[in-house]
Amino acid sequence: MAKLIGDSFEQESVRSVHSRDTVGSHCEDVVKVDGKRLLFKIDLFVLSFVCLQYWINYVDRVAFTNAYISGMQEALQLKGDDFNVTNTCFTVGYILGMLPNNLILLVAPPRIWLSFCAFSWGLLTLGMSRVHTFQQCCVIRFFQALFESCTFSGTHLILGSWYKENELPIRSAIFTSSGLIGSMFSGFMQVKIHNDLDGRYGLAGWRWLFIIDCCITMPIALYGLVFFPGVPEKTGRKSWLSVAQFIFSEQELQLARRRLPVRDESLKLDWSVIPRVLKRWHWWLFSFVWVLGGENLSFASNSTFALWLQKEGYSLAHRNNYPSGIFAVGVVSTVAAAVYLSKYSRARHWHVALVLAVFMCIVAILIRAKPLDPRVMFTAQYLGGIGYAGQAVFFAWANVVCHEDLQERAIVLASMNMFSGAVNAWWSLVFYPATASPCFVNGCYALMATAAASGIVSIAIRKCQVREYDKKQQLPYIDANDMIDDDDNDSDDDGEINVEDEERGIQQLTF
Repeated sequence: MAKLIGDSFEQESVRSVHSRDTVGSHCEDVVKVDGKRLLFKIDLFVLSFVCLQYWINYVDRVAFTNAYISGMQEALQLKGDDFNVTNTCFTVGYILGMLPNNLILLVAPPRIWLSFCAFSWGLLTLGMSRVHTFQQCCVIRFFQALFESCTFSGTHLILGSWYKENELPIRSAIFTSSGLIGSMFSGFMQVKIHNDLDGRYGLAGWRWLFIIDCCITMPIALYGLVFFPGVPEKTGRKSWLSVAQFIFSEQELQLARRRLPVRDESLKLDWSVIPRVLKRWHWWLFSFVWVLGGENLSFASNSTFALWLQKEGYSLAHRNNYPSGIFAVGVVSTVAAAVYLSKYSRARHWHVALVLAVFMCIVAILIRAKPLDPRVMFTAQYLGGIGYAGQAVFFAWANVVCHEDLQERAIVLASMNMFSGAVNAWWSLVFYPATASPCFVNGCYALMATAAASGIVSIAIRKCQVREYDKKQQLPYIDANDMIDDDDNDSDDDGEINVEDEERGIQQLTF
C-alpha cells in the first residue's frame, strides 16, 4: 500500500495525443499533466467544498440541541420526550432522502444538486428561528433532514470517484472530521451568541443561533455552485456558473478518470441494479455493520452528555462547551485511524473496527458502573468519541470493495446510512430517551451488544473480501503516468505516455 498523501505521488506526466477527424489521426501537440498538481487541485476544489458543506451541515444540525438546552425548551414549553420525538422526525426525513439523493447524484450534476440542497437546508435553518410550537419544530426538522441527507453518503460516493484506495483514508478522515469540528463550533458559537445577542431586537439567543447559521450556510452553497467540479465524468467544459473549465484541463480530467481502477462501464442505472446488488454480500454486510457502528455512537449522537450536564445542574456555558470534547476526541481518533491505514502496508480496515468495538464496550461498562460520578462520566463520554473513527473507516472500506460498480457503490453507501438512521429512529427512543438521564441503564447494555456485534461482522466482511478477490485474476495496478507509449518502448526516462494506448489499469489489492 502506498505511503501517506504526498509520498504516494512522484512527479507524474502524461502526453495527450488529440483525436481529430478519425481515431487514427493525431495532432502533434503534446500536453504534460503533472500528477501532483492534479491531486492538489482535487484537494483544493473537491475536498474543500465537501468539507465546508459537511462542517456547516453539522453546525446546523447540532444547533437544535444547543438551542434546546439554551432556552428553547422553556420558550416552546417542550416536555418529556419532545426532544427525542423531534430528533426522530429529523431521522425519518434523513432516511427517506438518503437513497434518492445518491441516485440523483448519478444522473444530475453533483455541483448543482449539492449546492441546491445546502441552500435549501440553510433556508429551513432560518425558519427554525421563527418557530413557536413543538409541531413546527418537527415539520421543519423533517424537511431539513431531507436535504441534509445528500451530504454524508453522497460525498463518500464523490470521493471514491476522485481518489485512489491509498488516498481515500486520509481524505475520508478529513471529511468526517470537518463535521465533528462543526459540532464543536456550534457549541462555542451558541455560548458567544447567548452572551452577546440574547435579547437583541427582541430575539432570544437561541433564535439568533439559527439566523447566524443560515448566514454562514448561504456563501458555502454559492461557493460549491461556482468552484466545485462535481465528478470527473460530469465536469463539463461549459457548465453553468462553473469555473471548472479554468481549473481543470481536458487532459487533467482524462487522467483523473484513468488513474483509478477500471470500472465496468456497461453497467447502467436501470432495474438490473436491484438483483445485481442483492445477490452480492456487499450490500447486506456493509449495511448491517454500519447499523451497528451507527448505534455505537448513540451516546454522542443522542446528546446524552448534554442532557446529563443539564440534569446535574451545570451552567449554560458548561452544557454547551463540555460536549465539544467528545468531538475533539473523534477528530483525533479519525485522523489516527486514517494515518494507520495509509502509512502501514499491513494495516487493514477490520483492525480499526475491532479496536473501536473494544473501546465502545469499555465506555458502556464505565457508564453503567458509576453514572453519577463526574470523573467516570466525563472519561466515558470522551472515550466514546473514538467511535466516530468508524465513519471514515467503514465508508472508505465500502468504497474500495464496491469500486467496480458505480451504481452498486451509490446504493451501498446510501443504504449504510439509511438503515443506520432507520434503526436509530426508534433505537434512541427505546434506549436513550431524555427521561433516562442521568443513568441510561438500557443504553449501556445496548451499546455493549452493538459494539461486540460490530466487531464480529467486521471479521465476516474481511473473510468475504479475501474470498472474493481470491476468485479474481489479479493484475498489477498500472498508473496512467507509468504506462509507456508503444512508440517509446525503448525510452523509459521521459515518463510520457500516449493517452489512446492507456485504456485500462487494474489495481492489485493486498491482504
